[in-house]
Amino acid sequence: MEKFLKYGRNFYVLASLSFLFWMLFIDSNSLTNHYQLTKQLWDLEDQKVFYVEKKAHLLQQQKELMGNPELLEKFAREKYLMKKPTEDLYVVVEK
Repeated sequence: MEKFLKYGRNFYVLASLSFLFWMLFIDSNSLTNHYQLTKQLWDLEDQKVFYVEKKAHLLQQQKELMGNPELLEKFAREKYLMKKPTEDLYVVVEK
């Protein structure tokens, strides 16, 4: 026990322990901040995968629409409520 007290009174041991405590828990680059940033990085990587898949799906949809004029007309009518000049368009809103 006296051996630990001897080291506990040493300035360099106290300074080293204080510095270690500061770097691990208090500093802006502490372990908790590092863990939070790593978790945020994992979440962003998951989002990246989702958006890359969504982009691939939209590009495939775009190819199909640009290759088929009938499908393009159907899409424009349903999505953007477009019409031919001689037609009347009625939108029914259900309550």
